Amino acid sequence: MLKKDLLESLYARYNKYEYIHPDPLEFLYNYPDIRDREIVGLIAASLAYGRVSQILKDVSFVLDKMERPYEFIMNSDREYFENKFEGFIHRYTDVKELTQFLMNLKSILQRFGSIHDAFKSGMKIKDENVIPALSNFIRLIVPDGKKNTLVPSAECKSPCKRLNLFLRWMVRHDEVDPGGWDDIPPSKLIVPLDTHMHHISLVLGLTSRKQADMKAAYEITENFKAISPEDPVKYDFCLTRLGIRDDTDMNAFFKEYENA
Repeated sequence: MLKKDLLESLYARYNKYEYIHPDPLEFLYNYPDIRDREIVGLIAASLAYGRVSQILKDVSFVLDKMERPYEFIMNSDREYFENKFEGFIHRYTDVKELTQFLMNLKSILQRFGSIHDAFKSGMKIKDENVIPALSNFIRLIVPDGKKNTLVPSAECKSPCKRLNLFLRWMVRHDEVDPGGWDDIPPSKLIVPLDTHMHHISLVLGLTSRKQADMKAAYEITENFKAISPEDPVKYDFCLTRLGIRDDTDMNAFFKEYENA
């Protein structure tokens, strides 16, 4: 079996809505309005660090305060945010950082009208991938450059896993990723790299880098492009099911991939 055939088989088996839970992606399906969905996606992805059970709990806490996220943010001020989310803490993120994040998000919405348009403002046709636009977007979210645990550095030396995950959710559209940003090519996405995906990629020979940094994410993405040039992030979800789901055999898959 060819490597692409093996990946396609895994994709066909696990890239299904029924396998999303537990994953913060599941929250996006509750919001058909794209203005709400992109806000929910950004919040859910930005909080996607730590234990998945705590991620789901804390994302729920935030979203339960917002019946209609776009209207909620546009009609709120700093004091209201602080009172509404009093007591919030997610690992290293406290209510002050969450409030500042939402205030900066409100400024973006006032200026551009949507998160999509804010992100697109940093995209150029000549760009090979989304990283230049992502760096620009980070500067919009954190205009003063102050550290915020919800947002990575605009230098993008880290893999920017959470924001690349957000982009995967919003740009791709299949049984797992709900999409909505249809004018951004999936071919420009970068793999959302965390330690689990890095381990899988090392074993599969998709990267030789020992650090899960942006250079490794580039390398992995380029290797996926050789298999799926128009959609290099296609296999991210199904591959990350390996070792997480009880009905997967990660070592057996590695062996079969090596022999393909």
